Parts: sequence; structure tokens; C-alpha cells
Amino acid sequence: MVSHNLSSYLSLTILTHVLLALAPLVSSDMLWQDCVSDWNYTANSTYQSNLKLLSTTLPKKATTSPSQLFATDTAGAILIADPALILIVGPKPGELAQPGAHPEKIPDTIYALALCRGDTNTSACAACIANAFRDAQQVCAYVMDVTVYYDPCNLRFSNQNFLTSIDNTKQLIKGNGENVTSPAAAFDAAVGVLLSAVVDYAVLNSSVRFGTGVEDFDTNIPSIYAMAQCTPDLSPDDQLEVLWRACLDQIVKVQTKFFGGKQGGRIVGLRCNYRFELYPLFSGSPLLHLSAPAPEYLFTYLIGHSPGGSGIKSSTLLSIALGIVSSALIASLVVICVWNKRKPRVLLLPDLSNTDSMQSVNLPLLDLSTLKVATENFSERNKIGEGGFGAVYKGKLPDGEQIAVKRLSQGSRQGIGELKNELLLVAKLHHKNLVRLVGVCLEEHERLVVYEYMPNRSLDTLLFDAEKSKDLDWGTRFRIISGIARGLQYVHEDSQSKIIHRDLKASNVLLDLDLNPKISDFGLARLFEQDQTKDVTNRVVGTFGYMAPEYAMRGQYSVKSDVFSFAILIIEIITGRRNCGFYNSDQSIDLLAIIWEHWANGRILETVDPFLSSFSEDQVRTCVHIGLLCVQQNPIDRPTMSAVNVILSTDASSSLQIPSKPAFCIQDISNESETQQEVSTAMQTRSRAHIETI
Repeated sequence: MVSHNLSSYLSLTILTHVLLALAPLVSSDMLWQDCVSDWNYTANSTYQSNLKLLSTTLPKKATTSPSQLFATDTAGAILIADPALILIVGPKPGELAQPGAHPEKIPDTIYALALCRGDTNTSACAACIANAFRDAQQVCAYVMDVTVYYDPCNLRFSNQNFLTSIDNTKQLIKGNGENVTSPAAAFDAAVGVLLSAVVDYAVLNSSVRFGTGVEDFDTNIPSIYAMAQCTPDLSPDDQLEVLWRACLDQIVKVQTKFFGGKQGGRIVGLRCNYRFELYPLFSGSPLLHLSAPAPEYLFTYLIGHSPGGSGIKSSTLLSIALGIVSSALIASLVVICVWNKRKPRVLLLPDLSNTDSMQSVNLPLLDLSTLKVATENFSERNKIGEGGFGAVYKGKLPDGEQIAVKRLSQGSRQGIGELKNELLLVAKLHHKNLVRLVGVCLEEHERLVVYEYMPNRSLDTLLFDAEKSKDLDWGTRFRIISGIARGLQYVHEDSQSKIIHRDLKASNVLLDLDLNPKISDFGLARLFEQDQTKDVTNRVVGTFGYMAPEYAMRGQYSVKSDVFSFAILIIEIITGRRNCGFYNSDQSIDLLAIIWEHWANGRILETVDPFLSSFSEDQVRTCVHIGLLCVQQNPIDRPTMSAVNVILSTDASSSLQIPSKPAFCIQDISNESETQQEVSTAMQTRSRAHIETI
């Protein structure tokens, strides 16, 4: 503690009374202040000079830094801990004090943090922070550690280094004293849904970590408005998620304690804050718009963000549910809650296709008990597939509809991300060549996605099976190729959102009762802006053998990388062989190289699946021609899916350009040392191996 003599203390006391008399000079919109009187400084001291310096630099930094509307800064000497020694870095660049200095020898260092509301412009932000410095020195005269909150901004400065902490305990909790006219339990739950969605958006979808939203409610209260914000300086992968989870837990605990049945309320902390009211409380249009959810499942919006997590604790959900059930609104719903007649429940998720005007994506919710009955409690005999995400089960709903239930493994963190991605994308896609989403279930730590059931399962289970492939005559195979092409054109060009699948392969093409193809599994898909042509990732995901070269080697993906995968599918459908089939065999020549060699020598019909008793030679040549164009080295040279569909539907192959040697041949077999006989021998060997699997 900094000590002062009696005269200094009396001077401070007199000055404080003078400042209190001048209280109107303080900004009238100050919401709260916290003056930690354990440490004080004197007039004209080094600390005051450092504070004056910060009052100039921090407002500018907050409005010009990459994370605009937020800034941290220091003034004075800074302690740096090193494994070998302790150094103190002086206030001038490059200035070092003697080794071995102690933290208490640097009492004039100041650490500061300022955060402006996400809908505040830069000039208003700078003015608010500057006023905050002025006001703080008036209401907390000569105090070293001060926190002040306003509606447009927050500020803290201190001689203690609080910048590395995610502590959010310096809080203003303020509720609107008016009670709502609607059932309080249902209103409180609706507020919880909105606040959770807004906080989710602020943390995950905004560079300034700011979110706003409006939710429809009832005739008495047409709309509920909310906003939330966190400081943007924490890593989204670790500290920020911890802080965000603490915010969400606090929403449930504090909301009912302080804001239960109230028309509005706010919690303002240094790191995280949120507010809700019955009137617009932010500038501009809301980033989220949620339709009114059915009361009995208002809190099922939250998806767990840690392995095995479930978002809100079961005890909290139970207490909320009991409160809602006790209301007359729920009582009336229970009476009509019959499977075939009840109003469909929906899960509300943010629509990522429009970041300027966020809308909710509605997903039908299914009860866990219903799905347990439908799948005979997920019995092994109903299991129809399994992958890294978990298992898939066949089932039947009470109305007789057959379904496929994807059950996410409890410990799959990667699966959670893919699940959310798939829900956001598939919910907006509706095409006869895409698998239809029936609903979702998020109960008792379960994460279940329900699709329409495809009785003939995936294309690979038929195509690469020596016995079952006989059911795929040429007409069926050509129809499958055309259907996949139409589905891809829809997601690339015709749907409201432009989507890159990134994992198109035979096992992700499902077949219905009539062997019509439907593209599935959008867990790895990515959303593009309508004018966006490509993107780059440092985490290449997908399946080797189907990956375009620019994606596999450089992480670049676009609609043309999907086109490359489509070409591999064409070749596999024609030949009945996997593109990667030679990787585990004695042959060193890949399928794409064989197709090119036969095409170049006019013997492409020799590559057709030997189990096909008859086929259209013209259609085979057209399909191979399209396939070779779709695997060109340069993505620009590959056709779009709309162009492919024109060729498939009009037989316009005569106007196609001549393809160059395809990219990604495992072995160069076009050189003189590789003879046509060796290629034919490789094909015959593969055919015999195919037959011997019967």
C-alpha cells in the first residue's frame, strides 16, 4: 500500500468533497463504479502521469486496432518473468532495469482495459473511453484501481495486472422492476433461449464478440430483445469457451434469481455482459431472429461444447420444465400432445448463410423415448452402419415412416462440430437428390440426427460387391450418375446457400427403394458466399482417392474440388472398381491412369464393368469424356455441374473439348516403357479378382 502523511490525507479528503460538489461534471450515463481504496496515488506523481498517457493512447487503440471497440494497454515499467531471471522493462523501448528486481519496486505501472458495445461507432467509442478516464478520476479521486461502466463502454485501470485473467466478477446486476403480464415461467424460459442463442452468436460468429437478437413470444409480449458481448482477446479454442460457458451457466442461475418474471435485466462484467428488454436496445437490425418455440422444450437449444457435455445441467432443466408444466399454457398443450396431431417442435439454430441479417433455422425435434421405441432401444440388429462419428440405426416412427438414426458417440468432440455443421446446412437444403432430414434429438446427453431411410443403403455396398452389383444395370448406373450431378448442381448453384461438400464419395451416396441416388453426410461441408470462388484450409479432411490435387496438397477447395470427386464417382460407376482399389493390391497402376490410357488408345469400352451384360456405348463414352474433363489439373478447366447436366441430358458430347492427361495419376503409364498389353493385363487381373469375391 502506498502510504501518505496526514497533510496529504487531509488534502485528498478536501479535494474529494470538492469533486463531489462538482458531481454534475460526471457523465450522467455512468451505470456503476468500483473504487478499490487499498491503493492511492498523489497529485503530479508518476502514476498520475502514466494515467494521463493511457487516457490518450487507449481510446485511439480501441478504435484503430484489429479488434476494434476493444483494447488493452499498459504504462510504466512492466515486470517480465523469465525462467532464468526476472527483468523489469522500463517505460522507454529497450530500457532494462537491473536483474533481480522485485514487483513491489514498480508501483507506478498501470494496466488498462476498455470495451465498447459492438453496435457503437468508433468516434462514440473513443469519446466514451475518454470520458470514462475523466469520470473515474472524479468519482474515485486518486484511487489506483478503478472500474466504471456505461451503456456504451466499460473501463478499468489498475496497478495490478488483471489483463491475463478471465475474471468477470466485477459485475453490475440490474433488473427492470416491472413484472411481465404473461406466465412468468414460460417467459423466463424464452428469455433463456434468446440469451443463450445471442451469447452463442457473439462468441462463435462475430469478430467483435457481439450479438443481438429478437424472439417472438405471444400476443401480450410480441417480442423480446437481447444483446451479449465478450472481450475478443481470448482464444476461441480454450479461454473464450471457458468464459462463454461460465456466462451461459450464469444466465440460468442469475436470471431466475434476479430477473424472474421481470420485463428486463442486465449483467455487466468487465469481460462478459448481456441484457434483455421488451424494446429494441441496440442499433441496427438484430443479428438473430428466433420464432416463438413451444414452451415445453424452450431450453433444448443448447448443444454441449465439451465431450459428453450437455450445455445446461439436468437439475436446472428439470426445475425449468417443472415450472413450465405448472403453467396453464403447458397444461393445454399436454391435452393435445398426440403424435399425429401435435404442433411440430423445432430446434432453433443460427443461419450462417447471411451474416448481415441472421435468421433462425428450424429443425423438428423428436423425443428420445420415441426414437428408443423406433430402434428397439438402439439394438444391434437394427444397426445399419458405423463410422468415426458413431453408429446408424434403422427405425420406424409411430406413423409408419422408416428412418435412419445417426447416433453421435459420447466422446466425439470432432463429431459435435460436424453435427452442428450438418444441421445448419442440411436443414436449408431440399432436393430430391439430397437425403431429407427428418429431425433431431438432444436429450439425456444423446445427440441424434434422424434422416429418411434409404432401403438400398449406400452406393458402395452395391457397386463394389460382386453379387449385388449385378442389380445395377447400365440404365440404373446412368440414372445414378445423372442424379448425383443434379444434386451437386443444386448445392453449388441453385440453392439459397452455396455449399461445398468436400467428401463426395460412393459411401456418401445413398439409394432409395428405386435405386435413385441421394447425396448425404454434410458434416465436412463448407458454406461459401455467393460470389466466393475458393477457400484454403490448413486441415485437409475427406477421403483420399476422391480429393482434388489442389485440395490434397495445398488445402484449396472450391466447387471444382467437388467436381473432381464427381469424376472419380463416374469412373467407379462405369468400371465397378474403387479408384483406390490398387493401393492394397499387387498392382501399382491406379484406376484413373488406366482410364486415361484406354481413352487415349480408343479402347475405353474395355474398362466397363464386366458384369454389365449390355450398355450404351455412346453414353459410356460421354460419361468417360465428362469424367476426364472433370479431373483436369487446373480447376478452371473443369466444367461446372450445370454444364455437366446439359451434356448428360442433351448428349452434347460432340461439342466437348479434348481432355488433357488427368491430374493425380499414381503412375505415369503414358511413357514408352509402359505398353498397352501391361495395362490390359492389369485390367484383366482386377476383373478376375472382382469375380473371385463372389
